[in-house]
Amino acid sequence: MARSITDTDREQVRRLHGRGMARNEIARQMGRSPSTVSKIAAAFEPPLSFDRAADVATATAVRTADLAARRTEMASRLHDIAERELSKMSEPTTYWDWGGKDHEYDERVQPEPHAADRRAMMATAGAALDRSLKLAPPREEAGEQSRSVIGRLMDGLARNYAERHGSAPGGDDD
Repeated sequence: MARSITDTDREQVRRLHGRGMARNEIARQMGRSPSTVSKIAAAFEPPLSFDRAADVATATAVRTADLAARRTEMASRLHDIAERELSKMSEPTTYWDWGGKDHEYDERVQPEPHAADRRAMMATAGAALDRSLKLAPPREEAGEQSRSVIGRLMDGLARNYAERHGSAPGGDDD
């Protein structure tokens, strides 16, 4: 049989709610069901609310910002890996081998890595750059700036062509 709600229960709910406790925490502390705590809270004038939407929204915004910062850091680290791999492609490389019946160690330095090793370095660098660009895509402004530079270059070339030939490229003067 259910216990009836007492004035002590009401006071305890008001006090714990005032401390910022959530409904389920209050229910556990009182040994009552969450629905009983909700019923007690609703009976107050004005009713006590356990709405945590603002807290959840704030926590979500903070988590989103944290993840964005982590993605940016990860993208930076991946760019570092790509740069390191690309720099290895033109550096002297030490090759070694254990071999022969006496298991002798042999080492030689090449002015740069073999083609297969350069392909592997390029693949590693490419994969690292691809992942970094997916984690932190370049901003649109950079694309707009690049397009405007290319556009100005093309306009200049077209003007130069017109000055030299008396008409725009592809234009019909006939």
